[in-house]
Amino acid sequence: MTDFEKELETMAEQVDEQSEQPLPSIEEQKAIVEKFKKLEAEGKLTPEILEAHFAQFNDKNSPPIH
Repeated sequence: MTDFEKELETMAEQVDEQSEQPLPSIEEQKAIVEKFKKLEAEGKLTPEILEAHFAQFNDKNSPPIH
């Protein structure tokens, strides 16, 4: 087994150990979009608000997917 194959195997094991974040339901997604559109119309949609929402899907300790 080459070093590359060993590295791929290790990466595959790490991915298998991670718990998967469930996606919001369609209704929840629509509510989120509605909230963002309202904030945008009011001029209150900031990068900080978006970051706070999307941070829940970001695992800073994980290696890049690509």
